Amino acid sequence: MTNTNHDLNRFQPILLSVLRITSAYMFMLHGTAKLFELPHIGMFDGLQLVSIYGLAGILEVFGGILLLLGLFTRPVAFVLSGMMAVAYFMAHAAQAPVLPLINGGEPAALFCFIFLYIAAAGGGAWALDNKLGKKA
Repeated sequence: MTNTNHDLNRFQPILLSVLRITSAYMFMLHGTAKLFELPHIGMFDGLQLVSIYGLAGILEVFGGILLLLGLFTRPVAFVLSGMMAVAYFMAHAAQAPVLPLINGGEPAALFCFIFLYIAAAGGGAWALDNKLGKKA
């Protein structure tokens, strides 16, 4: 059993990068929908940039890009995790606090904990932070 665990452990840094990249891409789509209407979601039509949704869109796009690239991974992931916790409690919890399936807060809760994990674990094998760290 120990050999199997050791064999699987070698994939951990790569899979952490895959988790970071796919999560960042999906998260970034929320921001592009808000700011650039790509993809178009009707509820964001006429979105004011200086609003809570506008600020969320900015953080989703620019934070998503940084996370996708693996730049400043830990602090960016921590900020985005906090943002998603706030989003959950502001927009979803009032409807059914402990039932994300009912209150529509599953994506917010999952992004919150995925980003919190990335903040603790780092960007994985394919993060540009690794390249910057080697030069220092």
